[in-house]
Amino acid sequence: MDRQSLITAIFQKKTFLCVGLDAEPAQLPQPLRGQPDAVFEFNRRIIDATRDLCVAYKPNIAFYEARGAEGWRDLERTVQYIGAEHFIIADAKRGDIGNTSRLYAEAFFQHLSCDAVTVAPYMGADSVMPFLAFEGKWAIVLALTSNAGSADFQQRRLVLTGASLWERVLEQAQHWGTPQNLMFVVGATHPQALARARAIAPEHFFLVPGIGAQGGQLEAVCRHGLTPEVGLLVNASRSILYASAGEDFASAARAEAQRLQREMAHWLETLTG
Repeated sequence: MDRQSLITAIFQKKTFLCVGLDAEPAQLPQPLRGQPDAVFEFNRRIIDATRDLCVAYKPNIAFYEARGAEGWRDLERTVQYIGAEHFIIADAKRGDIGNTSRLYAEAFFQHLSCDAVTVAPYMGADSVMPFLAFEGKWAIVLALTSNAGSADFQQRRLVLTGASLWERVLEQAQHWGTPQNLMFVVGATHPQALARARAIAPEHFFLVPGIGAQGGQLEAVCRHGLTPEVGLLVNASRSILYASAGEDFASAARAEAQRLQREMAHWLETLTG
């Protein structure tokens, strides 16, 4: 999905919600536990309940890789079931170089037909560039993540400039791609930093995790991060997936997604007048 198609979908559906598909067998609703194809069935029902309320889905690859061949089959079936009308992010956080990085890109772009892959930039440009070589695909570079450990390195100040390391990542990585194929991860738990990130990268889309279970506030994200072309994909995972542990898990997931969508629609109205 290209940038303009993504923007069009956001305004048509009045949402910039991304639903994280981080299904873990031990956390599935009780009625599904132990059932055949439980993870795929859970994903299928979550997708059916939220299709009209989001523009993107983000399966976290670790939740599937940890289950071996069966998990990979669930991932393949899930991506196929989502289809081409939604932006699909492989949340893989890959970060190697050369042929290794190229093969990761082939796995997610050619085999799975995902639109984007999250990439760690620690090894520099040659860990990201192979993902940008695929026409119509995106690399989503980790800049400032929502976890507490982001303070260990990302928020450290550089001696020469006084800027944080994550600011340097934003500044440098913009030279590797364009707003047409490069996004950045900026966590919702750092709302003030989000304003700084937007000042550094005014045209790029940000993938924003941390809403809901991690405590990030959608209002603060929108206030600091929205652009005239939206520029945000806000992810929610656990707050939607596990809104209920009972038979009503799909309807409860829909209710939570609908709550977020309505708030997003309000903010989109501020852009269109």
